[in-house]
Amino acid sequence: MAVQSRHIPVPDMVRVRRALISVSDKTGLIDFAAELQKSGIDIISTGGTASALQAAGIAVRDVSQATGFPEIMDGRVKTLHPSIHGGILAIRDDGTHAEAMAQHAIEPIDLVVVNLYPFEEVAASGAGYADSVENIDIGGPAMIRAAAKNHAYVTIATDPADYAEIISALRDGRGSVPLALRKELAARAYGRTAAYDTAISGWFAQELGIETSRHFSIAGKLSEKLRYGENPHQHAGLYLTGSKRPGVATARQLQGKQLSWNNINDTDAAFELASEFDPDRSAAVAIIKHANPCGVATGSSLVEAYEKALACDPV
Repeated sequence: MAVQSRHIPVPDMVRVRRALISVSDKTGLIDFAAELQKSGIDIISTGGTASALQAAGIAVRDVSQATGFPEIMDGRVKTLHPSIHGGILAIRDDGTHAEAMAQHAIEPIDLVVVNLYPFEEVAASGAGYADSVENIDIGGPAMIRAAAKNHAYVTIATDPADYAEIISALRDGRGSVPLALRKELAARAYGRTAAYDTAISGWFAQELGIETSRHFSIAGKLSEKLRYGENPHQHAGLYLTGSKRPGVATARQLQGKQLSWNNINDTDAAFELASEFDPDRSAAVAIIKHANPCGVATGSSLVEAYEKALACDPV
């Protein structure tokens, strides 16, 4: 049965008074937290993140102070607590929610800064089964999804690339973040958790040899915006799945203008076709137009193979 909304008006500007920070990737963390501290924002943090902030002279409260419960089970359970999720999910303008917060001494959390255990990187490195499973984040996705759902009142950051936008918004809004940015950050957040779960699901399927999963999904991270799509009026982007397999996605452009979707598609077709030949036996060159081979040849050198491939269609 679907849950019905109470249709409480959503505020445009929401003041940030308290932030929860728990990150694996600490890129830009100190500078970001320092800016929050300058704005008088109360910072709650966890484990290694709290230690890094404290070492930099930034005042933080450990999450256990907010929950009244210690981290347990080697940190597996630290933020999965009503004091945290109640503070994130509470509808501030709902009287019953406000009453529950007061009754249980739950503090509202206005900014959630979370990035996830590096499961993708660990799995791609060839780590063992147990190590890969240990790097599946549980509390992080739960907080991200909660904050994104309640973007009416909460700002969510899932990537260090979000920090500058948030600081700029806080400055422009005198300590408040506008609804438009909160919505955009929420959309990014759900994209991140979807990609994370896709990576985990795909890894399990590969580990267990499952060829036809009940559910199949694929996700990638934007590497670059392309000049245009298959046609000039269309938009396109190159997304990377994280696979280290040799190919166009892991190649580096040395020169030339920004690529289009057709450039990527043709280059991929050429690479895949040339890769069908054994490099220990001969050089191979494929010339492609609209993903179709116009000329393919082998030779004792790349120059010879190119000249022969070009001669396949001299018109």
